Amino acid sequence: MPLRILKIVADATVTTTTNPVVSRFFHNVETEVTEGTLTIPVEEFETDSGDAATEFPLLATNNSYINCFINGVLQMDGITTYTPGGAGVGQLEILVGEGETILEDTSIVLEVVNFAPDSTVDIET
Repeated sequence: MPLRILKIVADATVTTTTNPVVSRFFHNVETEVTEGTLTIPVEEFETDSGDAATEFPLLATNNSYINCFINGVLQMDGITTYTPGGAGVGQLEILVGEGETILEDTSIVLEVVNFAPDSTVDIET
């Protein structure tokens, strides 16, 4: 008898839920910033509820991202550096290029999105 492949016949359904956790932080620039790095510590941001921010969340490995909006415009990747943590550690740095200016009272919005995906598999044989 020749060799043959043996297979398991099963019907499976996978259900995945992404479970996003979105945190938004708001800041108004206090003084005009030209060329250089604007560093904004976590305690200078407000949360969605208007309370003072106390900590930036950690980023889940391979399941997270941040967005930075300046005056409502999403900024390009690479001009911001995000450091999670509480006072004295957590901060957002924005690279202000040559010939660029961030005016006083400009709004900065930081959006942090983490996903905690969960999957279930139902197998019918």
